[in-house]
Amino acid sequence: MIGTIMEREGAAQNVSQQEKSREAMIRTSDLWKTYVMGDEEIHALRGVSFEIKRNEYVAIIGPSGSGKSTLMNLIGCLDSPTKGHYWINGNLVSEMSDDELARIRNKEIGFVFQTFNLLARATALHNVELPLIYAGMRSGERNEKAQAALASVELGDRVTHRPNELSGGQRQRVAIARALVNHPSILLADEPTGALDSKTSIEIMHLFEKLHAEGNTIIVVTHEHEVAERAHRVITIKDGKIEKDEKIK
Repeated sequence: MIGTIMEREGAAQNVSQQEKSREAMIRTSDLWKTYVMGDEEIHALRGVSFEIKRNEYVAIIGPSGSGKSTLMNLIGCLDSPTKGHYWINGNLVSEMSDDELARIRNKEIGFVFQTFNLLARATALHNVELPLIYAGMRSGERNEKAQAALASVELGDRVTHRPNELSGGQRQRVAIARALVNHPSILLADEPTGALDSKTSIEIMHLFEKLHAEGNTIIVVTHEHEVAERAHRVITIKDGKIEKDEKIK
């Protein structure tokens, strides 16, 4: 009898967790990431819990070694936590297999990297088409969606240009268009202005503000306070824990 009551309580708690997770775009609960180095355990994350709602614009900031890159890898489903739970759009991704994580990455997350990660010999259009090729989309539909994505970042007149024919800011815009082309739930940017000069950095941050105003959920991981202050909420990571979580707009 006692076992049955406990089972019911456990099931009720699981349902409650699932309901809470569906309310948020992202939800983490007591996330830990531990690396074993010989006889030593390194705790990169120590019990991180937070929620990010749809259409939030959040910056995650912290110094080198704080755990912010580890957290970004977990948010982006590039790695799995040692313990704890992580949901995207109500899906419990912290317990998924590598193949399932790959599907979630392609469907739910658009990545923007500091180094652009563009194919040097491919046109802007082809670079943006790549996620659609992996998704098995037909050529005509791919082309149409990629052109629309480039137009959304104000590069509709650069579709045939290769990366070496574009400025640093234009390359990053191509990378952002590629991240957006699948209409992901989350745009996840890792140091998106790190390779750009100050003027171009401001232009890219203005673009993020525009994309947020259009309804996108944006998470920027950075060590630059000027970049973080453009977001509407800043989560500060220190020594693997959340030191501060504050709304600034």
